[in-house]
Amino acid sequence: MRPSSYKAVVDEFAASIRSGRLPAGTRLPTHRALARERRVALATATRVYAELAAMGLVVGEPGRGTFVRVRSGYDGLEPSRSLPVPRVADLSFNQPLGEGQSDRLRRALRALSVSGGAEALLRQDPPGGRPHERAVVATYLLGRGIDAAPANVLLTSGTQQGLDCVLRSLTRPGDVLAVDALSYPGVRLLASAHGLDLAPTPVTATGPDLDALDRLCRTRPVRAIYAMPTLHNPLGWVLDQERRDRLVALARAHDCLIIEDGTYAFLDPSPPPPLQALSPERTCYVAGLSKNAAPGLRFGFAVLPGRHVETVIRSLRLAAWGAPGLITALATGWLADGTVAGWEEDRRRDAAARQDIARAALAGMPFTAHPVSYMVWLGLEPHQRPDHVAAQLARAGILVSTADAFATGAYRPRALRLALATPPRNELGAVLRNLRDVLDAIPP
Repeated sequence: MRPSSYKAVVDEFAASIRSGRLPAGTRLPTHRALARERRVALATATRVYAELAAMGLVVGEPGRGTFVRVRSGYDGLEPSRSLPVPRVADLSFNQPLGEGQSDRLRRALRALSVSGGAEALLRQDPPGGRPHERAVVATYLLGRGIDAAPANVLLTSGTQQGLDCVLRSLTRPGDVLAVDALSYPGVRLLASAHGLDLAPTPVTATGPDLDALDRLCRTRPVRAIYAMPTLHNPLGWVLDQERRDRLVALARAHDCLIIEDGTYAFLDPSPPPPLQALSPERTCYVAGLSKNAAPGLRFGFAVLPGRHVETVIRSLRLAAWGAPGLITALATGWLADGTVAGWEEDRRRDAAARQDIARAALAGMPFTAHPVSYMVWLGLEPHQRPDHVAAQLARAGILVSTADAFATGAYRPRALRLALATPPRNELGAVLRNLRDVLDAIPP
């Protein structure tokens, strides 16, 4: 019998899965068994399963094997939001809104319409924003422990555009980007778009494994480290001062850029100083107002070392020039008059209340969460595969995010990230109890 070709094996499995001959949940042969059966090298068998996983057809579970994936479309990096039932409880994405925000928007728009500077809103802002608007953001950032000159602050259309422009400007295809093994999904998409080599760092209950990060930097030419030290997404940690100091020391020792994501940092009322304050000469700090003001307010900012400002401005010229004038006027007006600060305080109270609801509804289940945050990391039992769980919950009208959406490497834990901000608070407890009932009903 001739050995099977690599592509032939992939095509055969793919056809069997798509036709239903290998139904969802089927455990496939081990890598070694597949290699023996098809008379191929073990590395070739591993490559077969890796390609099937990249096609979204199988999922590997450490210690358990490789399984045919439930192809419902409700798990993974880009899950479907179209449910088979009319009632939707969205725990997949945080869209926090507060009472009275619509009225505040109407008043702000009326004020802008009668202001003497309304015509300026129709003109093109310079890339990165006007000096006085950058100064407003610089003043606001003092409250986050960041003392940066307005010239070092650039305005963007949200945090994602800030990350995009920083990576586009300060890295090159093939550069190594160190990132937590579980991290914000957007950085994975950007790394792929810019041809970066993601190097996952193992995570612990309290932060990244810094010994592993040190070994990585000693063995590979790491260009940049992407970090979320305050309110990590999805794990919710806040790095203590000792870990922050060591992370900065590692970056200096190995001459790495630090990209600090402060999207959720406002929720912690008294965190240690940001990495930017500890190492302003090599840290690019990015954040925005989507979580503390409104998700539709696509306004962000990047705080950069002086030597990188002009380089990132050139990237902003290629990416819609930054935030539009009308959005910038609304955002900086609310930053200057204290509106955003008030909303942040409201969000902190709301997040704490939602965590209380989650602790009561999920008591006894294996979950972790920061006490003032909009996220819960919920572990699953060995028989509860995330793809299957997501499909079951979708049939019950509940959207969730599965762990593979946050995985930056091969490690795929059995877990869900629950976003608590979107459902009405008075309904959240019932939604989480319903979720628990669905999980309990999944047989071993």
